[in-house]
Amino acid sequence: MLSDYLLKLTQFAVIILSAAILLRCFRSLLQEKTDRETSAYLRVGKENVPIEHWENLIGRSRSADIRLFGDGIGKLHAILRRSDRGIWSVYDIFSKGGVWVNGMRVPAYGMKLRTGDIINLGGSCVRFIYMNEEQREETEEERFEAGISVSPTVTLIELVLFQVLLFIEHTFTADRQHIGMIALAYGTLIVLEVCVYEAMRVIDRMGFEIEILAFYLTTIGVAVSASSTPEDMDKQILLIIASVMLFIAGGWWLRSLRLTTSMRIPFAMLSLGMLAVNILTADRINGAKNWLEFGGFSFQPSELVKVFYIYVGASTLDMLYRKKNLFSFIVYSAICVVALALIGDFGTALIFFATFLVISFMRSGSIATVLLAVTGAVLAAVLAITVKPYIAQRFAIWGHAWDDVFDSGYQQTRAMSAAASGGLIGKGAGAGWLKTIVASNTDMVFAYVCEELGLIVGICSVAAVLMMAFFAIRMAKNGRSAYYGIAACATSSMLLVQLALNVFGSVDMLPFTGVTFPFVSRGGSSLISCWMLMAYLKSTDTRLGASFAVKPLEVDDEFSPQLFSRFDDPDEENDNDSYDEEVHRIGKKRLQRTKRGIRGDESRSRRQENGFRLSNDGIRQHEKALRADRNDYRSGHRVQRQEKDFRRTARYSDEYDDFYDERSWKNTYREEDDR
Repeated sequence: MLSDYLLKLTQFAVIILSAAILLRCFRSLLQEKTDRETSAYLRVGKENVPIEHWENLIGRSRSADIRLFGDGIGKLHAILRRSDRGIWSVYDIFSKGGVWVNGMRVPAYGMKLRTGDIINLGGSCVRFIYMNEEQREETEEERFEAGISVSPTVTLIELVLFQVLLFIEHTFTADRQHIGMIALAYGTLIVLEVCVYEAMRVIDRMGFEIEILAFYLTTIGVAVSASSTPEDMDKQILLIIASVMLFIAGGWWLRSLRLTTSMRIPFAMLSLGMLAVNILTADRINGAKNWLEFGGFSFQPSELVKVFYIYVGASTLDMLYRKKNLFSFIVYSAICVVALALIGDFGTALIFFATFLVISFMRSGSIATVLLAVTGAVLAAVLAITVKPYIAQRFAIWGHAWDDVFDSGYQQTRAMSAAASGGLIGKGAGAGWLKTIVASNTDMVFAYVCEELGLIVGICSVAAVLMMAFFAIRMAKNGRSAYYGIAACATSSMLLVQLALNVFGSVDMLPFTGVTFPFVSRGGSSLISCWMLMAYLKSTDTRLGASFAVKPLEVDDEFSPQLFSRFDDPDEENDNDSYDEEVHRIGKKRLQRTKRGIRGDESRSRRQENGFRLSNDGIRQHEKALRADRNDYRSGHRVQRQEKDFRRTARYSDEYDDFYDERSWKNTYREEDDR
């Protein structure tokens, strides 16, 4: 009896701690004020417009980050982009009025900016200004620091207590031979989360909510594994350690935007290679070729391809307006979906397609493109149902699981019965019977959690995933780069679709697709991919002192010299008039210089045309002289021939005379002899 009371007490405590952890994370992630970073200004008239992103769209459109209203400014006119080193550049995105910096036209590859440069946007001039060190410090002091109102230390202590109580529940139900490995698994989790937390404190990062939610869901996954397959806890421990290490490595990799974007093509080729190996070498199990065996571990390549797919699909703002970039992503997406269809993993293919819609809309902003993709997907789905009979069978079972509880509806009816039998607080970790059903700890894990830990903990696990997704959407607009914003939103959509398919599929509200519950379903590939996806969420968390995946602001001294000697504080009211006068004076002077340069170019063009005319006249005269010389040459040649003929004629004449004289002499001699 005492053990029963103690078990009930731990169950209530687990529920209370779950609710407390989620409430504290909710306050910190979704209710705290989030301030944007400011690293530069645009001086527009008498107003300093803050530049709050690393990539900023300038134009008249509502979607523009910096809205300017001038006669020559287009809806989408230009892009301001900051590099990792703090170098700002401006790009012209096919505007009619053009973009000029200090009187020079901005080329297609952009132009670097220095503080004080005058940017001419279709005739409207603004001035680009770097923040000096004093202004940057004042701005950082005004921002709201993460981890102040809701202490992450207290939340971490609650998580540790939650894990200890779950282990105590297992001591009532688990076999004695497995208690040691179960204790080691929970101990490993506690040591990992404490080490990661202390490492974040060392580098002055206090935003630990995403990690706490991920560890919370991983703890529930450990409870599922300890209940269903306690003999494999050693593998689960290694997989948890590998997942956390890859999360940290991925977050550190994403700190450098230049390095991240430069590796998109190699990662795309790697992901396609993994899918090709899966198609060619994997064995077909239950209609799908999902798994590869490697060193005693079963490996599902499609789970890691999820991470690479988002990595390749996200893009920086200056690349979004290149049609070649969008077309290559569409081709890459089509190859991935077709490969998953050949593998037979249509649940993952559906997740990829939903993620593709989100990325395509964020990259193009075109609803027509999304509708076209949806139409194509519907046609492909109809074809797949026609070609693959077992897919049609799953759709036929949808909503009719109770019609055949011993055949087609066997798994789902057992899942619903087990979830209902658990009630609000559950039967206790390891005390359920659903673990005897095939794939209960993966495809039907939501019902598994509801049976053993209760409906409240099951709802809390769903709320944890929803909280991470909504936080990603909230922070996407504050991200430094469009790359991080797109990656975070794509991650949230992938997690939400995966969650919906698993939860609603197990209770017959959606077709049963067999996808996993993020972090909770047993399986190393799924756990590793979910932890790696968390790096995208951390990369978009720009709260002050929150994320280790966000680099502190750096400034390149070559391109941001402190040129505020004449205007030490542009925000002061006394300097506004003189500041504006100076901006207009410089702009007018540069405009006059540009006009003079244009006039000089026109005069040079006229001189060049006159030179061309003179050159043409000279060429004609030269040709005439050549013709005359040719005629003279021909005349001289005729004279030479005449002289040669004359000499030849004269020589023949002399020879004839000699011959005639000789003949005459011989005739005379003969006449004398005759006489």
